[in-house]
Amino acid sequence: MKTKVLILLSLFISIGAVLHIVAPPIFGVKPDIMLTMMFLGILLFPKIQYVFLLAMSTGIISALTTNAPGGQISNLVDKPITAFIFFGLLFLIPNKLNKNIAAPILVAIGTAVSGSVFLFMAIYVVGLMPGTFTGLFLAIVLPTIAINTALTFVLYPILQNIMKRSQITTA
Repeated sequence: MKTKVLILLSLFISIGAVLHIVAPPIFGVKPDIMLTMMFLGILLFPKIQYVFLLAMSTGIISALTTNAPGGQISNLVDKPITAFIFFGLLFLIPNKLNKNIAAPILVAIGTAVSGSVFLFMAIYVVGLMPGTFTGLFLAIVLPTIAINTALTFVLYPILQNIMKRSQITTA
């Protein structure tokens, strides 16, 4: 692992943590903006050891900063599953596809996966009725998908340009 990459990934995680803390709640639950930073880290440095590091650290910090009932356990389960599914989907994209278009689409899919896993775990841990999944998905996960996709659409090209200029190797 390169020290420069680890520093950048830690910056992504810390920026995501700050955004996660200051984000206003939607129906009492904050949208998970840390996902955007985790996904950007995976997009820029797609190596298995970085994915594992991002997933575990993002899961722990999300668990520490969540206000959702049952969110601590849900975040610890959700982030590694989501990170490795996102990592797998990243390699299924054809090389001909523009990365600036593919990245927001992948982030939307990844956020939907993350929200689904999180809600299933939270419903199981808290013991809510299974019928609440659809309502929570529509009220919380869909706005989070929109926020994360928009952030990725803006940030990913900027980060790629910064990485090229600073001569830090990315995928």
